[in-house]
Amino acid sequence: MKIFLANPRGFCAGVNMAIECLDEAIRRVGPGIYVYHEIVHNKYVVDRFTKQGVTFVESMEEVPHGSILLFSAHGVSPEIRSIANKRSLQTVDATCPLVTKVHLEAIRYANAGYHIILIGHEGHDEVIGTMGEAPESITLVETPSEVGKLPFTDDDKLAYLTQTTLSVSEATEVINALRIRYPGIESPKKEDICYATTNRQDAVKMLVESADVLIVLGSQNSSNSRRLMEIGASQGVPSYLVDGSSELQTDWFEQHSTVVITAGASAPEIVVEECINYLRTHFNAEVSEETLREENVHFNLPKELHQLSGK
Repeated sequence: MKIFLANPRGFCAGVNMAIECLDEAIRRVGPGIYVYHEIVHNKYVVDRFTKQGVTFVESMEEVPHGSILLFSAHGVSPEIRSIANKRSLQTVDATCPLVTKVHLEAIRYANAGYHIILIGHEGHDEVIGTMGEAPESITLVETPSEVGKLPFTDDDKLAYLTQTTLSVSEATEVINALRIRYPGIESPKKEDICYATTNRQDAVKMLVESADVLIVLGSQNSSNSRRLMEIGASQGVPSYLVDGSSELQTDWFEQHSTVVITAGASAPEIVVEECINYLRTHFNAEVSEETLREENVHFNLPKELHQLSGK
């Protein structure tokens, strides 16, 4: 068996920053830290921090007054920030700067009188946070067919933004539909889809053409990881999204000689290594790392970290 190991894969700069941020917060004040939503959408990462005494919450009411609270990499709405302030919480914003960029674009367009069409997945943490910036001025669409149901006319001031973790082809289809229906629609000068999302998708597209099986390391609630799996499936290649080697099944690989392995932007390298070891043990697999392009992006840790104080 031959393994083609996709590169880039795994942690992006935003995920690295968020995880380093939480690690540093624990180092400074110890356990007892709260995080609003999962710090990143990955079970391995969340479980690791839970074992260290971090509590992940879905409601601000779960955070005691005066506690330390981190905002996850996916961002939060102004309403959540306001509630945190009222509860006298020490907050650290671990939002990915690329998500913050979309938030700022939403505010700018809304203040300029535009109605914003946000392309994204309903219920995703990032989408909820972005829509919270200007809820009266944002309409969510997921598919090209939904564009035809929008109530706006050519006379309306419209702009579109996208969730950062979408499939490039998925977003392009919706954008094309928007431009056909609303030729004057505005958009940011630089696209919103994350560089890391695009790089990981491009690497899979390149490698999956010669693959018998695609394995994507990532959690089921990770949008960018699911998009990677869907790329393989769209090419007719059996594609599986797994959290780790314990979910692999030997019958996925029988009669197959070429496996492509990649990892979503929130999946740690250790789960990749465990899957490689599984295939080496069971199928005497050989590994070839295939690099599409190098990534050298780094985001600084938030300044609020330096102001943290324990109880």
